[in-house]
Amino acid sequence: MWIVAVAWIYVVGLMAITEPSVVAGIMTFLAYCVVPLSILYYLTGSKRRRARRAMQEQAAQPGKDA
Repeated sequence: MWIVAVAWIYVVGLMAITEPSVVAGIMTFLAYCVVPLSILYYLTGSKRRRARRAMQEQAAQPGKDA
């Protein structure tokens, strides 16, 4: 999945460079790259967050060993 994200950053970076102004380039990069990738990684990381929370709760309970 990292290779897809890096490729997408590259493509959107090239799109942003071709914009007529710096502000338009920054907005293109934010709108097409930063926001979608942050949402994607938040959604795909939910299983890891859930597992980490379960491990922390299990470690917090005294007398319960795995």
